[in-house]
Amino acid sequence: MKFISVVGARPQFVKVAPVHVAMSGRHEHIIVHTGQHYDYRMSQVFFEVLNIPEPKYDLGVGSGTHGEQTAKMLALIEDVLIKERPDCVIVYGDTNSTLAGALAAVKLNVPVAHVEAGLRSYRHAMPEEINRVLTDHISKVLLCPTSVASSNLAKEGIVKGVHVVGDTMVQSLIEITPRLDPSVLFRYGVKEKGYVLATIHRQENADSRENMSEIVEAMLDHAGDIVLPLHPRTAKNLTAWGMMDRLKGAGNVKVVEPMDYVTFTTMERFASHIMTDSGGVQKEAYFFKVPCTTVRDETEWVETLEGGWNVLAGASRKRIAVSMARPVPMSPQTSYGDASVSSRIVDVLEGELE
Repeated sequence: MKFISVVGARPQFVKVAPVHVAMSGRHEHIIVHTGQHYDYRMSQVFFEVLNIPEPKYDLGVGSGTHGEQTAKMLALIEDVLIKERPDCVIVYGDTNSTLAGALAAVKLNVPVAHVEAGLRSYRHAMPEEINRVLTDHISKVLLCPTSVASSNLAKEGIVKGVHVVGDTMVQSLIEITPRLDPSVLFRYGVKEKGYVLATIHRQENADSRENMSEIVEAMLDHAGDIVLPLHPRTAKNLTAWGMMDRLKGAGNVKVVEPMDYVTFTTMERFASHIMTDSGGVQKEAYFFKVPCTTVRDETEWVETLEGGWNVLAGASRKRIAVSMARPVPMSPQTSYGDASVSSRIVDVLEGELE
């Protein structure tokens, strides 16, 4: 069979890597890159580090409003599907690339498989929530990371084609862990378990002056070192609002360029704490057993909250401070997957489609 995977953002490059390997020798697998993330550090470098082949199609959509970006992707992906005539389109996660790939496929009567189906934050003002809900409701095969995700789908009446397979991102983490060398920490002037790693990029925070003011003040309040690789949009807004100089002038905050996947994952692995608004980073912190403070009021990865491994602090200076001061939890964790997730996905696709 012929499969097309549509990807466009950093987390999706990580998720598609093990699927591509599992497909090799069994089926034809074409990767289509929408160009949603187009900066070298946010895109091309991931293909190199994860040994993913160059996408057969790079659509070069770039940035734009949600409507503009999704519309461009939809038209261009449709052209690819008409040309390639795949048996199935695989989409990943909850980005505009996810929704555009799913819509283009279903309009052409091509079955859609959604990797990471069933996640819900139940916050409809969040663009990612709309993307994941709509994608689930038009997918033929729903590949859930956990039983909670499967239950979420059942509540919405989606029971056919639902499979709990685990999380491909966890498989990627398992495979890359032996490559994580703590000597990279010296590049940033920090020591193992002696710093907080912080990432802020979601629209609700990065585009809100009020939210970013609270988050920045929380960072400045923190007594220890914070390593802050800045997403380009976040950096642009902080500069415009006059907050960048405060961060760079603080002795404890190290504002750095975005990191490649191996470097960033290494920094996660050896951090004492992680502050983030990223869904994927929450889960990576959980995998490495690093306490996480999530600067959002909800999470789609609800299992990470169990036992206090992840705390929702919102964009609140006081709540962030309390969360970051808590001790490392000792409670057991829920498993998000193993080294066979991608093989199970291919098995399920064969069973559903042949």
